[in-house]
Amino acid sequence: MTMNAITQVLVFFGVLLALVKPLGWYMARVFEGKPFGLDRFLGPVERSIYRLCGVRPTDEMDWKNYGMAMLLFSAAGFLFLYGLQRLQGLLPLNPANLGAVPPDLAFSTAASFVTNTNWQAYGGETTLSYLAQMLGLTVQNFVSAATGMAVLVALIRGLSRNTSRTLGNFWSDLVRSTLYILLPLALILSVLLVSQGVVQTVADYHMVTPLQQGRPDTTPAMEIEQIAVGPAASQIAIKQLGTNGGGFFNANSAHPFENPTPLSNFLEVLAILLIPASLCYTFGMMVGDTRQGWVLLAAMTILLLCFVPLGLWAEQSGNPILTHAGVNQQAQVDQAGGNMEGKETRFGITGSVLWSAVTTAASNGAVNSMHDSYTPLGGIVPMILMQFGEVVFGGVGSSLYGMIVFAIIAVFVAGLMVGRTPEYLGKKIEPYDMKMAALLILIMPIVVLGFTALAISTESGRSSILNPGPHGFSEILYAYTSQGNNNGSAFAGLNANTPFYNLTGGIAMLISRFWLVIPLLALAGSLARKKLVPVGPGTLPTHTPLFVVLLIGVVVMVGALTFLPALALGPIVEELIMGGQ
Repeated sequence: MTMNAITQVLVFFGVLLALVKPLGWYMARVFEGKPFGLDRFLGPVERSIYRLCGVRPTDEMDWKNYGMAMLLFSAAGFLFLYGLQRLQGLLPLNPANLGAVPPDLAFSTAASFVTNTNWQAYGGETTLSYLAQMLGLTVQNFVSAATGMAVLVALIRGLSRNTSRTLGNFWSDLVRSTLYILLPLALILSVLLVSQGVVQTVADYHMVTPLQQGRPDTTPAMEIEQIAVGPAASQIAIKQLGTNGGGFFNANSAHPFENPTPLSNFLEVLAILLIPASLCYTFGMMVGDTRQGWVLLAAMTILLLCFVPLGLWAEQSGNPILTHAGVNQQAQVDQAGGNMEGKETRFGITGSVLWSAVTTAASNGAVNSMHDSYTPLGGIVPMILMQFGEVVFGGVGSSLYGMIVFAIIAVFVAGLMVGRTPEYLGKKIEPYDMKMAALLILIMPIVVLGFTALAISTESGRSSILNPGPHGFSEILYAYTSQGNNNGSAFAGLNANTPFYNLTGGIAMLISRFWLVIPLLALAGSLARKKLVPVGPGTLPTHTPLFVVLLIGVVVMVGALTFLPALALGPIVEELIMGGQ
């Protein structure tokens, strides 16, 4: 690692950790219904929304009603987004006169954005109108993120309440997450991005004459090029803050209209982790012990910091095949060095690798470089970070509730080791709780490995592979890992816009989102009904460095034991083959 790389990483994490406490404090006040300043101005708006929708925010729900409200809201969003895509050719704000999105692609896209995955098997500027991007995708970027935050808050209430049968009101949590947290942050980031050159307009695409002319026999009509623009900044802001990741343009955050400068790159990658990291402090405040939140944040940060250097080393070392051919790939004053394939020169290797690790750790999925062009070891980093199960910062809300589940498993394992009933935050962990936790850690690997096996064993799945051998297998494994963990990034090289991948991918995204949320809410309901028991001599402290180590061990063991055989067939064997040539 170069000194420049170390400096960039340290500055990034320093700024991120400095923002955790103030934003975490603010979000805790929002969810607890305490004064936080902004409620003075937006309180009337919130109350108007409740009156318009016929919602009484003080009416609390048990876990079943909370889950049903969440499912109905998500189903309505899915149907609306699907219909909007199918009818976009008849609707306004369509300067490119784009037609209806094919049914299978519309299904995949609707499932993707409703589940906060934002997997894109299409090019935004050539497939979707302004209206579909704004009213469909951008709206879902807000509400799918708010849904994850609402589910997290329900779980926190389950841990903090004493013999309660309710978890709060889903509609109130959804509105407050959107109105007081996501909208203000997105507005601030949008203005900052526009100041850096990110486009924000509803004007028609620009028709320009290129500076470099074509062949002498080229007709004048062919000399005109079309430059796509649109209301990008508003979607880019919430795609990062809400860990959505869906780009306005096909090249995502590698596109200069989405991410034009090193400063915009820093702001966007910071926005990806801002809310997931700050929610750890929110958790600590809401359960009455901020040390609990710092422990979870420490585990997440350590795990991420273990993989960023690996990715930097792999990419800065370059391609060994070129090294054997005598090519100098060392970083020097006049060259970046390393493996620059698929990377933007304005960001370099450090900005690209840091982004790739952050976006996959956070289940964001936005990219500023092409992961398919990374070295095998460089490409295995984002893959493993996703396979940890969306807990290393992960999605907005979903990361923290996933890590809390691992914490419950960790105290259960520790309880078995010393022969005591496990407890977490004053709640005894019993067989029913462990059954729900087991579902939460088993469903994702079953979905990812099951669909990968289906794709690799059928002609419909194999026909989309661009590269043969282990790299082709990595493309499929990465695709379903991304969809099964609500990430949305792609390894490229795989033609995902086919009926097979659109349908299987859409099903994988729906299962991975909603089949996890229901057991989680059931777990929250079970915990809420329990009595809070005082700390005793046999209670395992969950606010110590020792518990951080135990928690990290549980996360790594589950991920390693589940996916190591599949990784051995893809990037690991590819690295061995490339290194031996």
